[in-house]
Amino acid sequence: MKPDIALNLWKLLWQDYITRVNYASTYQQMITAVGGTVANDHIAFRSLRLLVDSPQGEVNLGIDHLAQLAEALGYVAAGEYNFSQTHLYARHYHHPQQEEFNLPKLFISELIVDELPTNIAQLISKTVSAIPEKLTLPLTLLQKDANIETIAKQLQQVFNRPWLPPQRSVVEEVNQVTQYGAWVLLHGYAVNHFTGYVNRQNSAEYPDIDTTANGLTNLGVPMKAEIEGNIACGLRQTATQAVTEMVTVLDDNSDAEIQIPWTYAYYEIAQRYLVEVESGKQVLFDAFLGSNAQQLFEMTRLAK
Repeated sequence: MKPDIALNLWKLLWQDYITRVNYASTYQQMITAVGGTVANDHIAFRSLRLLVDSPQGEVNLGIDHLAQLAEALGYVAAGEYNFSQTHLYARHYHHPQQEEFNLPKLFISELIVDELPTNIAQLISKTVSAIPEKLTLPLTLLQKDANIETIAKQLQQVFNRPWLPPQRSVVEEVNQVTQYGAWVLLHGYAVNHFTGYVNRQNSAEYPDIDTTANGLTNLGVPMKAEIEGNIACGLRQTATQAVTEMVTVLDDNSDAEIQIPWTYAYYEIAQRYLVEVESGKQVLFDAFLGSNAQQLFEMTRLAK
């Protein structure tokens, strides 16, 4: 049952995501138009490693908040990554029945707020502490007596922003130090990106990541200039530019809700390759490359 819940949940998040990230919709149309398959290599989420008080007691808003749901759905931690220069830590999860059910991996990162300058850390902490209702803990939504579709719809509410809209000046000040932190203040646990899995496209027209990226460019999709990684490392990745959408913030003078433009998400594509794990034995690389991830984190930087 758990793989079925996961599949339904990721499908719901995908439907929401493609309405906001039209580049992903373009990719889907491009691949299906030639009889290919759209599969997700991984889904990425962002968070804040920060303890806040809630009616349920002290809660960590970081990886642990989403990991408890991932683990309840059968996912297990499979790798960790440190990005000391940007004060980020990440962990990826895979499902033991990943191949059988075509389940995506999960890449969950967190900003280590305590490592930031004190004034920035305080601004972030004050903002995320403004949760109007009690924080929805993922495990409380896994009702044993509900059907799969109902559980998935309930779990979908975890992937939003649980705190009140931030003040405009706070977002702009935090953004000067950590664009990742500003993004999370605005979008919370919303999907950061889905990833088209080139290996499963099953398309003669788009057999690899190079032809896929070129195909998107030819359709007018703005792409990252480079493809990160290499065949020897086992993974090559690139992405569209991030879409910009109107987000809600609080006006500093009146506390009224206003709309300002900000980056939301991009769509990534990835191709995996065989790597030698021991003499004469090769397996498909199934993890992530820290250097690639660092480059992709930057895709949500607000254009000057």
